[in-house]
Order: sequence, then C-alpha cells, then structure tokens
Amino acid sequence: MFRGAARLDESDADARNRAAALAGLEVPTTSEIMKVERRAHYSVGEKIGPWPIFFLGPDELVAGRDNKHMDFRLSVMKVHDGTRPSAVVSTLCMAHNKFGQCYLSCITPFHGFGLQKLLANALAAQRL
Repeated sequence: MFRGAARLDESDADARNRAAALAGLEVPTTSEIMKVERRAHYSVGEKIGPWPIFFLGPDELVAGRDNKHMDFRLSVMKVHDGTRPSAVVSTLCMAHNKFGQCYLSCITPFHGFGLQKLLANALAAQRL
C-alpha cells in the first residue's frame, strides 16, 4: 500500500511547524516528529511522539492535542482481517474559532499526503 511513498523529511516537518505556529497552535519540535522513540509500553497521559495519549486499548491508540484554536484526535486502529495486518487511521478536528477554521482549510489539502508519508515511515521502522 505504501510502496514507493515518499518519506517525510525535515523540511516537510519544518514547513508544517511554521504553518501551525502562524495559526497559534502548539508546535512540536521537528525532532519529536522525525525521531519518535519506540518503547515497549505506553500509558494514557504519556506522549507518543509529540502527542499525548488519550486512549490506549489492545487494538486502538487515540492521541492528539487541545489548542485554543482547535483540538484534534488521531486514532490508529489495528484491523484483523485474517490475511495480513492492516490499520485504519482516522482524524477528528474541532475548530473553536475562525482562525482554527482557516488553518484547517489551508492544511486539509496536504493532510492525506503527510499522513501517508508518516505511515510509510512507521511501516518501514516496523512501528505498525
């Protein structure tokens, strides 16, 4: 599915961070995005990469962040379809004001591309 997908590089992460900072959002460091520490065990309240974990079940992780302009959640769910491992990724964003709506309007066209690159990196690093 991700064969041949471009890898997320530091310039992509830097551009994303600059756009988010302009929108007044809390911005993770490029290192937090690019060099995710892989641990054997995580708990609710800890961070995975730059995002706090809100829910952690046997087959699903929900992480995200609350900001003054918008809140978001990212769900990664393992799917057991009997043939091969797969995952369903969902995002939910709630804009609190016009600034949050503007930010979402600007970032949405690039969201799928960035998400595909992050997932390809996670797959290559055997985190999924």
